[in-house]
Amino acid sequence: MTTFKLHTIESAPEGSKEMLEGALKQNGFVPNLYGIMAESPEVLEAYTQMNQLFNETSLSPVEKNIVWLTVSYHNSCHYCMAIHSMAAKMFKVPETMIEALRNNKPLNDTKLEALRKFTALLVEKRGWASDDEVQEFLEAGYSQKNVLEIIVGIGQKIISNYVNHLAHTPLDKQIEAFKWEASSE
Repeated sequence: MTTFKLHTIESAPEGSKEMLEGALKQNGFVPNLYGIMAESPEVLEAYTQMNQLFNETSLSPVEKNIVWLTVSYHNSCHYCMAIHSMAAKMFKVPETMIEALRNNKPLNDTKLEALRKFTALLVEKRGWASDDEVQEFLEAGYSQKNVLEIIVGIGQKIISNYVNHLAHTPLDKQIEAFKWEASSE
């Protein structure tokens, strides 16, 4: 197994140090994902910029968390499922909704369930949603702008999900309580 270096602010390449310092200031700790990504300042910057851009979309905080957890579930990312479960709780996403997302179960809210299903469909079909599938999503109360915004969230999560798969990123002690394992279904 290839071992990827888990950088600290001190060991990180010069181009990553400032971003790690920003993560420490924002989170109170440097997430291990960032420590791994720090090996490539470009990857760390791409991920943080996509995060910023996704946060600027018109989707609500609950909707963003649904996208992050759905993508991470369908990509079987142990690290992102844990950290986004914690984040969802911080954003006051209902506990029952977080559990449903962690277990790939339908949401009780019709519109939010349409978002979960459409996001999963885009991940599973690599973006090849049919016109009928897009129309069904739009009829649930979303817009064409939202369709495109979801793609930003998926792109951001693909970066982190793939890095975590390759690096076997260890959970931070701050997110251990949210540990998640892919089901064998």
